[in-house]
Amino acid sequence: MLGTSKSIFRRLLFSFLATVLLGLGISGLLIAFFAREYIYDSKEEEMLRMAKKVNVAIHDSNKVNKALLDKLAMLDEAFDTRIWLFNEQGKIVATSMKDEVFTGKSVAVSIADNVLKGKNAVTELQIEGLEDPMLSVSVPWGEGEKVYGGIILHAPIEGIERTFAQMRETILWATLFGVLLSTAMVSYLSWSISRPLRTIERTAAEIGRGNYTERVRVDTSDEISDLAQTINTMAEKLEKVEQERYHLEQVRSDFLANVSHELRTPLTAMQGFLEALQDGLVEDEEARQKYYAVMYTETMQVNRLVDDLMDLMKLENNEVNLAKFPVDVADVMNKVAFSFRAEAEEKGLTIKVETEDGLPKIYADRDRVAQILKNFVKNAVKFTEHGEIRLTAAAEEPYVRIQVSDTGIGISQDDLNRIWERFFKVDRGRSKNNKGTGLGLAIVKELVELHDGKWSVESELGQGSTFTVWLPTVGAYRQSG
Repeated sequence: MLGTSKSIFRRLLFSFLATVLLGLGISGLLIAFFAREYIYDSKEEEMLRMAKKVNVAIHDSNKVNKALLDKLAMLDEAFDTRIWLFNEQGKIVATSMKDEVFTGKSVAVSIADNVLKGKNAVTELQIEGLEDPMLSVSVPWGEGEKVYGGIILHAPIEGIERTFAQMRETILWATLFGVLLSTAMVSYLSWSISRPLRTIERTAAEIGRGNYTERVRVDTSDEISDLAQTINTMAEKLEKVEQERYHLEQVRSDFLANVSHELRTPLTAMQGFLEALQDGLVEDEEARQKYYAVMYTETMQVNRLVDDLMDLMKLENNEVNLAKFPVDVADVMNKVAFSFRAEAEEKGLTIKVETEDGLPKIYADRDRVAQILKNFVKNAVKFTEHGEIRLTAAAEEPYVRIQVSDTGIGISQDDLNRIWERFFKVDRGRSKNNKGTGLGLAIVKELVELHDGKWSVESELGQGSTFTVWLPTVGAYRQSG
């Protein structure tokens, strides 16, 4: 991750520096260019105005005398600029400063020609005897067609160049400051990006090692936070998948153990009885018949286990096709109650069926509904020693609510959520006389789901249990269809 951090830092640094240097460089060049032009233009216009004012003051004088020189000296002080006069031949004939040594020198022929023709001239001159270049403007000296020569105003451009130098220095310092600020900002941005990325990397590595409980915790609210949330969501899904895998593995292990146990018990009993009969140890016919009866019972137990397993496998693989028709719930409940009444009476139990008047028909597979009720009633008879078993039905649109209640041993709260699992038995360790495959309620759950219904259970230890299913009515099916 350190390499990534350095890479991010370099890219951000180069990007910021390029932006700052390019931006300030272009801005500085444009500012310097336009400022130079503006300053030069302003200075030229100002000097041209002053030159014209000088001409207004001396246009009636065509001879160099003391009065003219005094006027030039006065205008020099007023305008703070040097003033020269040259004649028609281009010779300098007067200056505003008495000690200047340029009298008698010649100006450029091109300047003199333009001025004598009545034109203004602006130029940057290198005058003989002066080290620094001068900004000069020239205007005709005279009035109308009477041109005696020209008036030159000149000022050193040293001050202008100094201004430009200061501007360039300012731009240079601004660029340096921008570079330092960019470096600081890049360092902070790189740190703010790399720190949560390192956290994400460590968490991803933990998740990769199988620690699906690990989560990314970042305190940002940007795309990195979205990435962290995505990784957390992935970790949650992986954790659920791992839990489901573990649960399925546990269910598979329990399934194999339970099937082995359920098959071993009757097979062991039948093996023992067959060996006894085969060895001639049972000579009495009555005893042999008892052995046969026990063996038949154990065979039926194995047969029920196989049937339940086949039913559950078909249900879970969606291989069961329901033959749905309008079904009278009360009729099915009465027939199921009748089939268990004899067994219940042997234990001193009563079975009651209660249905409300005008109960709507359900849209279901009649045989499968009977199978659901038989599983409930069979468990109620098995785990109830005294009292009664009640089968009730009532309309709760768009369903019919069917309940099977008993006054039996009840189910603990810890077992309530597990009774729908395959091979789970709530009476294990409490009663060895009650035999069963432990698949009945798992089959009920699958059948109810196949009917688009719901199920629930309420129970307390020693207070009995109430199993409830809701199956859709014919009217609800027609509306949804």
